[in-house]
Amino acid sequence: MWGMFPIFFGLLAPAGAVEILAHRMLWTLVLMLAVGLATRRIVRLRSLTPRSMLLVAAAATMISINWGVYIYGVTSGRVVETALGYFVNPLVSVLLGMVIFRERVNRWQAGALALAAVAVLVLTVDYGRPPYIALTLALSFGTYGLIKKVVPLDPVTSLTAEGLVTAPFAIGYVIFLAVTGAGTFLGHGAGHTVLLMAAGVVTAAPLLLFGAAAQRVPLVTLGIIQYLTPSLQMAWGVAVLHEDMPASRWLGFALIWLALVVFTGDAVRRVRRTRRAVLVPAR
Repeated sequence: MWGMFPIFFGLLAPAGAVEILAHRMLWTLVLMLAVGLATRRIVRLRSLTPRSMLLVAAAATMISINWGVYIYGVTSGRVVETALGYFVNPLVSVLLGMVIFRERVNRWQAGALALAAVAVLVLTVDYGRPPYIALTLALSFGTYGLIKKVVPLDPVTSLTAEGLVTAPFAIGYVIFLAVTGAGTFLGHGAGHTVLLMAAGVVTAAPLLLFGAAAQRVPLVTLGIIQYLTPSLQMAWGVAVLHEDMPASRWLGFALIWLALVVFTGDAVRRVRRTRRAVLVPAR
């Protein structure tokens, strides 16, 4: 589902990126409120402390930046660069763990980070500028994951709370567009209206499935599967949208992929080592 996001958001023209973002926030909240009421999890919002609300507000800010930049990237014909952001994201998470939680990295992880840094330099030379969209996506989603790590809420309640934080901005902007006549929600046919409303389902469904999978699938397996998302998005950008991919850009992506191979291989080895230590009794 995440891999098909460029297809969906590409269908929402002539709506602009900010209008799409506002509807994505609004209809995601409507859906999450319905899910929260059906599962009776919405009552957990009453137990939020001021500290928890600050964390939720910070998470909402980060995911809003992520969603907005992603939509802008897709609607401006930079799908490949958005895919790069999600390839880089796991390595950014490691970097944030080092900086924020003082987590130690082994030589393989350090090597992966070094390769990623070289890749960013190569792509900066190729683009003639730093890959701002990719870096913003990776940093915002990495920070979002870091905040979610300490928010004391289940995924459904947390996403609902984040939606309540962003709702005033989303509703205000939709009303502004309607009053000024600049909106596209009702003026471009029923199909366009339904598609904008569907942004809620398109956003929430993979998140809910991911939350359910995280409880059932080994973390390493889950991490490897997530590379499908940017792979599918990149395939769409290159094969369908025919975005420019000179040799230097392929080199930058190849370095990122090599970094991910090193990073993932190390994670798999560590998990296997831990399992052997558990299964084989000490003598």
